[in-house]
Amino acid sequence: MRRQSLIRSLFYRIAPTIIATVLIIGLLAFHSATQQINKVYDAQLVNNANLVWGLVELELRDTGPRAFRRLHRIDLSINSQPALTKSIDEYAESRMFRVWRGTTLAMNSEEALPPEIPAAEPGFSDITVNNEHWRIYALRIPNTNFLIEAGEKIKLRRELVKHILFDLFTPLLLLLPVIAMLLWAGIANALGTLRALIAQISRRSSEDLSHISLDRLPGDFVPLGAAINQLLTRLEESFATEKRFADHAAHQLRTPLATIKLQLQLLEQVHNPADQKSLLHDLSESTERASKLVTQLLTAARVSHQPITPERIALHPLVARLIAELGPLIASKNLDVALDATPDVFALTDETLLSLMLSNIIENAVKYTPEGGTIRVMLVCDTKFARCIVTDSGPGIPEAERGRVFTRFYRVDTPHVAGTGLGLAIATEVAARLGGNIALGDNPSGPGLMVEINLPRG
Repeated sequence: MRRQSLIRSLFYRIAPTIIATVLIIGLLAFHSATQQINKVYDAQLVNNANLVWGLVELELRDTGPRAFRRLHRIDLSINSQPALTKSIDEYAESRMFRVWRGTTLAMNSEEALPPEIPAAEPGFSDITVNNEHWRIYALRIPNTNFLIEAGEKIKLRRELVKHILFDLFTPLLLLLPVIAMLLWAGIANALGTLRALIAQISRRSSEDLSHISLDRLPGDFVPLGAAINQLLTRLEESFATEKRFADHAAHQLRTPLATIKLQLQLLEQVHNPADQKSLLHDLSESTERASKLVTQLLTAARVSHQPITPERIALHPLVARLIAELGPLIASKNLDVALDATPDVFALTDETLLSLMLSNIIENAVKYTPEGGTIRVMLVCDTKFARCIVTDSGPGIPEAERGRVFTRFYRVDTPHVAGTGLGLAIATEVAARLGGNIALGDNPSGPGLMVEINLPRG
């Protein structure tokens, strides 16, 4: 599907506004011109009626009541010359006057209305004769029985309005193509900054995550530039985190792999069955540690990309199942593990990621609690959170180091317990993705650690 350009899209949105504006101006101009022309022509009719009376007053007073006279082609325009040209003839034919003595027509112009059309009432009126519309002004002469009618065809006014609008719109219509070209050029020029921004970004290499300059961006594009810079910052931080993770992973894998290699070399040189059995046992443990490290590395890499499907999860059966899975290890250390919870504790979360997080926390408690120790898992909820609180009687974590144990590969000095330093790091990343958090504290019942996990309540 062909995509429409931004310039064309903006042009198609702005051009109708300009055309609509021109039409509105035309309508307003037509209304205003019609009103003003009607006022001027009405005033001229009043003047014409008074002028006719001034010209014929003496003649009409001196003649008898039966006298009648028709004036040929009288020009009622005050400042005009006698009608000679065709256009002026048409102008003159559009005007007329009639003089009434009582109900008798005493005088009229050649273009006047037929005598059978009665005199109009004093003032302005509109009449239609032979499909022609006339504007009439009737002047009643005070203290006499004379009435002067001055009239003109309404089409005269309409023709004048038409000519005025034609003279007004012709330049506008001629200018529309020029306006369209200037509008197109203006939009293209305004979007030139955006094209320059796109070119600046496209020229960058995949390793260049420095911020783009906002100095030359228009105000409307500054939020876009700022958003791009924020994205570049997050990408840079993400790449730096992944690079550190890869470096640490390579460092952590180097030791068990080197150990396995050394043990294989020693195994080739040893012929005593007892020594071979000991080396094979050490080799098996080294392989197990390397395998577990690889598994946790893959898990840590997967956490940030694991899709989340929030649903209402009952925590009691989930935690009970996770504790049961660690049953052999718990039994081997003779640990006292208790689950204190009611079945009505629910969390709005993703079951897969939640299982991963809780298994890391509970497994850590089992690993670091000495033989014969105690572990308590308590599930509670309030109006906002569902909480899982795990306490153990192990060595705990010094307060100064509690902020650092959530970073990858950091381990508290516990040489008697094997580990990779990834368990709490994975757990805190999962908690953040689930909209919760993890806090560390002292075991309120004695020595040991308390881990409090807060999740959105379901």
